[in-house]
Amino acid sequence: MFRATTVRLAESVTKHPLNLREASAALLPPLPLYRRILRAHRHLPYEMRSLGDTYVKAEFRRHKEVTNKVHIIGFLSQWKMYLDQLPAGPEAKSFRGKPLDPTMLEKMSAEQLGQLYEVMHVTKDVWRPVSPEQDGKVDTPGGNERS
Repeated sequence: MFRATTVRLAESVTKHPLNLREASAALLPPLPLYRRILRAHRHLPYEMRSLGDTYVKAEFRRHKEVTNKVHIIGFLSQWKMYLDQLPAGPEAKSFRGKPLDPTMLEKMSAEQLGQLYEVMHVTKDVWRPVSPEQDGKVDTPGGNERS
């Protein structure tokens, strides 16, 4: 008797596949989400990857013991949106981020603004353009480089 009900329930669930929008809106459990983000970072430029990996690891560690379900859902949904916005494949190598939406900035708490300020200072050093003299390579008149 229970078997027929279970089979019928399973059939009703699998007959209606999720569309793309619903699939991307679905929350992932923390560990698979964490792994997917780190895998997506593999395609980014080295500086972005190292900074991103460190930040992701620290944030997931910081939220490991959270018990408030609203905070957990908000945390997971924001990281899932981040994952969906990351480019994949060859175009990820030229990815340089995207501008922050001003409405998001207005909604941030003082603690979040402080974290954003810290990230801004760290990234300024990472993304400062390097001149050929600082890089150790100097162009010679023939177009050849020498170290």
